[in-house]
Amino acid sequence: MTAPVVPARSPEAVPAGSSEAGVAPARSSAELIRAEEPVLAHNYHPLPVVVARAEGTWVEDVEGRRYLDMLAGYSALNFGHRHPLLIEAAHRQLDRLTLTSRAFHNDRLAQFAERLAELTGLDMVLPMNTGAEAVESGIKVARKWAYEVKGVPADRATIVVAAENFHGRTTTIVSFSTDETARTGFGPFTPGFRIVPYNDLAALEAAVDETTAAVLIEPIQGEAGVVIPDEGYLAGVRELTRRANCLFVADEIQSGLGRTGRTLAVEHEGVVPDVVLLGKALGGGIVPVSAVVGRREVLSVLRPGEHGSTFGGNPLAAAVGTAVVELLETGEFQRRAAELGSVLRDGLTALVGKGVVGFRARGLWAGVDIDPALGTGREVSERLMREGVLVKDTHGSTVRLAPPLTITGEELGSALEALGRVLVQGA
Repeated sequence: MTAPVVPARSPEAVPAGSSEAGVAPARSSAELIRAEEPVLAHNYHPLPVVVARAEGTWVEDVEGRRYLDMLAGYSALNFGHRHPLLIEAAHRQLDRLTLTSRAFHNDRLAQFAERLAELTGLDMVLPMNTGAEAVESGIKVARKWAYEVKGVPADRATIVVAAENFHGRTTTIVSFSTDETARTGFGPFTPGFRIVPYNDLAALEAAVDETTAAVLIEPIQGEAGVVIPDEGYLAGVRELTRRANCLFVADEIQSGLGRTGRTLAVEHEGVVPDVVLLGKALGGGIVPVSAVVGRREVLSVLRPGEHGSTFGGNPLAAAVGTAVVELLETGEFQRRAAELGSVLRDGLTALVGKGVVGFRARGLWAGVDIDPALGTGREVSERLMREGVLVKDTHGSTVRLAPPLTITGEELGSALEALGRVLVQGA
């Protein structure tokens, strides 16, 4: 079965120039894209589709054309668009309380922290908003721990990271990026980081010394093209950090919360880091929610006034985050990702040699390397868009597939068939 681009409603449903309650008169996709040009900073290069509505695994543009979402907001929409239980939790909380700031307690935060700590097998939670905030907070916590617990001399703490990483785009984070697009023009850069090749335990060990506060890595590198390390690498990182008396900080912002077939990607090797960074799916695609989750000894180094966020841990975020944890506690989404991950791998294997030169996949997450002779990743993404399937390119001719975990086998098959068709078109 294919995934055609078809109208979701009759053309008469939303007449040109009309408006829904509280919404500006309708403009076409082309008009809206042109309208953005002079007033929005050009820090993104989106595909030319203007989404107006969504439900589950499908989105609809302003003209009513439907597309199968195979990106899921880079894993922010693990549970699909507008999951009914998450929407219900948000509506209930919107009718009660949305924000207090952390100047006061609120009645939703304790349960969120309790459930999230239990889900991850750790002790304490530092609630934030965005993934980059979680990473920045994790860096601060690791440095504070190094000075107060490990005994590193003041201002000498180092953090070891991996090349080709993606942890965000704040000034500190791009300081240890190897992506020149993210770095160029944004210096001077923050010191205190050592970069080693990913998936190289010998290089990691050589970089760790008495000043090392933490090793910060993605268990699977997402932006790099869903790069999966060799079996034993994560266990090796865990053992090395124990021996060196430094922290293992796992950035699970994209890989966590069911995406790979486990709650956390580190679970594939039975590893428990000292600190886990979460975001994206934690907000259910409704509100930005992130968290630093860690051992008590680590997060206890923070004291009042040393770190904070007005919106971090707000009641609305806590309510939605708790509902997300409840969905994951059932194990249903982890099982779906594992089972449908086999379908995804089989479908991609069948395309190897037919326009696909290789791929890496774990659960419902894949980086697919397209034969460069057939086009760039951007060009393949645009062809798929015209077939009614939304994906996003990354470096070169690689495209990423990360559908909502609610996708059906039939929908997944349709997306793979569409990929096969566009590869033939490019030949």
